Amino acid sequence: MQSITRRTVAEKLAAYLRHDLSLADLVAWAEDAMMEGDFDEKEATALRDVVARLGVADVRAFGLTWEDCEQLLARIGYSARVSIVAT
Repeated sequence: MQSITRRTVAEKLAAYLRHDLSLADLVAWAEDAMMEGDFDEKEATALRDVVARLGVADVRAFGLTWEDCEQLLARIGYSARVSIVAT
């Protein structure tokens, strides 16, 4: 598995929010990352906390709301924006 960086995690969350990645796939990635990932040493604690939270997002008691995504992204130095476009 590749090195897990802030950017890696932000890209996975962005793909989920764009519906390019299902919740099940996000959770599977997070579970794999926790078991086999090589976390960036400078930010390992925050990255592990965020990835661990993503790994339980499919459990009803935890879920994954928009606010959760905003908080997780903020924890690793990112923010989310919404664009409304006509289809």
